[in-house]
Amino acid sequence: LLNVLLTVNDVSNPSLTFTTTEDLIREAAEQCTQILLEQDTMLEIEAPITVCGDIHGQYPDLLRIFNRCGYPPDRSYLFLGDYVDRGRQQLEVITLLISYKILYPECFFILRGNHECKIINKVYGFYDECKRRYSVKLYNIFQDLFDSLPLCSLISGRILGMHGGLSPRLSSWSQMDALRRPLDADEHPLAMDLLWSDPDQYTQGWARNNRGVSYVFGPDVVKKFCREMDLDLIVRAHQVVQDGYEFFANRRLVTIFSAPKYCGEFDNNAAVMIVHDNLVRGNKMLFQTTLEFRPYTGTTDPLITVQIRNPLSDYS
Repeated sequence: LLNVLLTVNDVSNPSLTFTTTEDLIREAAEQCTQILLEQDTMLEIEAPITVCGDIHGQYPDLLRIFNRCGYPPDRSYLFLGDYVDRGRQQLEVITLLISYKILYPECFFILRGNHECKIINKVYGFYDECKRRYSVKLYNIFQDLFDSLPLCSLISGRILGMHGGLSPRLSSWSQMDALRRPLDADEHPLAMDLLWSDPDQYTQGWARNNRGVSYVFGPDVVKKFCREMDLDLIVRAHQVVQDGYEFFANRRLVTIFSAPKYCGEFDNNAAVMIVHDNLVRGNKMLFQTTLEFRPYTGTTDPLITVQIRNPLSDYS
């Protein structure tokens, strides 16, 4: 299946699709589901790792990431969710990602996004693509997989990653262990916050989200959470940002978006974030994280390295 997908590698053709049997895709989805359930709801993974934001069915852009940053297992990856809906090649995207997860379960990680929920992807395109190209049965099998995806990750004990954002309900990592999968996110407010919440520079504390789901949170919430949970950084996706990445709360939080020219309706760049393995541990007064951002838009691929040295006074 992976070989079939990688033959669909003409990144200049945004409409190219693969041809394979429904049975083969179904078997891959079911196998991947079992692997996901064997791992934790909050993944604990180590740097170096490349972190990617929303893809939304933009398969040529997913291939560009691998072409420029390296293919698994030579490069470890963490994807923050929103693989399906809106784009033209949603099945190609999700099938490639689960194929890599099956082959390299300890260096390739995929989190759940809000579009990996049935109430959303039945409306925004994935249901229609599955029904048109294969069957509703395949769509339902993917819902079982989506319900099994982990919700957040902790990179080297220092960087928290999720799709949406923080939750006023989250105060201990043990709460993540209590979220048993397969999980209907609609029935768990903490899960919904991790999938849906957003930072907002004009908010102090917490406020209701204009999306109609979950909350927005201010810089004060981010700084307090990082201080109390002893984190360097929070990395999330969920929102289009012009440069592909955008910092918040004095670089305590960063948004990553990896679908350039999103849906053909935006003129945004995209980026991935490379977390290097020089995290300093054992000194609570000073830690260092080196991040490399790779924005890209068609032909350019500038490298931006951001080195963060954060004494505890930065939390104030």
